[in-house]
Amino acid sequence: MRARKAAVGSAAAMAAGLALVIGAATPGQAVPAAATAGARSAPGCGGATTAPAPMTAATRTSAATGTEAAPATGTTGSAAQKLSYGLAPEAPIGLWSSSNVTLRTPVSKGTVRLDVTTHGFIAASLLMQRYVESSHRWVDVDARQVGTERPDKGTFSFPVSMAASPGRPATVALRVQAIDRPGRLTVAASVNDGHGHTYRAPARNAVVDRPTTTVTGWPRGATLVRGGAEKEFALTVKNTTKRAYPALNAGYFAYGQSGGRAVAPKDLVLRQYVPGHGWQRVALVPSGCDPGMSAKLTPTARTPLAPGATAVYRMRLAVAGDAPLADVEAGVSVGTGDTSFFYRTLPFQIRAG
Repeated sequence: MRARKAAVGSAAAMAAGLALVIGAATPGQAVPAAATAGARSAPGCGGATTAPAPMTAATRTSAATGTEAAPATGTTGSAAQKLSYGLAPEAPIGLWSSSNVTLRTPVSKGTVRLDVTTHGFIAASLLMQRYVESSHRWVDVDARQVGTERPDKGTFSFPVSMAASPGRPATVALRVQAIDRPGRLTVAASVNDGHGHTYRAPARNAVVDRPTTTVTGWPRGATLVRGGAEKEFALTVKNTTKRAYPALNAGYFAYGQSGGRAVAPKDLVLRQYVPGHGWQRVALVPSGCDPGMSAKLTPTARTPLAPGATAVYRMRLAVAGDAPLADVEAGVSVGTGDTSFFYRTLPFQIRAG
């Protein structure tokens, strides 16, 4: 039992190598893949498995932050509105979705505040950035949790000074990204104009969704015989959102240990069917100081996964004849860029022939 718990803990760490767990992740939950201060420490790396740390401004910074072309953003609202707020109706997990605030009143050393309410996921997992015209960069918007007792509430804010008017509105481009689970998002915008006035805009809503992902062919209680036949299974991703998913990626991970010996990459034979090339072996790579391993699957296409399109990763797994007899915690992960929107554990037992 103790060995089993150790394997489970290390499997969680292995999954974190492909996808950092935010909160209490469950099979199929989306999780960000970048390793940050919240990552679980792997057994054998000098520490026990720990719960993820709260998300802070330092750990929230996205790899997407940087110099980019100015976004194409028009004004929002009507001439009668001092402040207007716009938000795309859909925010697929792992993708940036457009947002903006439009001012039609002068603001001097004021503050824009965006009060967020999430439904189905925690507010601390939401990312928001604004575009700074002077530096041509996307920068993180200051974030604050309302309190631990209200994980569905959060506040984003940033300073603003603009000589805006009804005839000459000024717009700040924003973008939002969800990296946790599907659900709904509500954002209420307000601005303090620096002269004692606060203006509010109607709240906007967005649906947070993700592609539908399934695993077939891997039964509960699966066993593989040393030197025996390989087992075939498939990971299928259908883009049920209205946005194309670029840089789609998928991975496989595994961890097992028995009698002081860990299951090594040489003990497993993972193959993937690549259209036009047939079945090809996929390299399993040791995961640092942890005795687990992982593999990047070959992309099924070089183009983004369009709405309604499907990507299928067909795999076969076999065990070498001299592999240790062990319970193996394994699984698959799917994501885009540096964010995973799905993972599932696929445990199996290695037994003698």
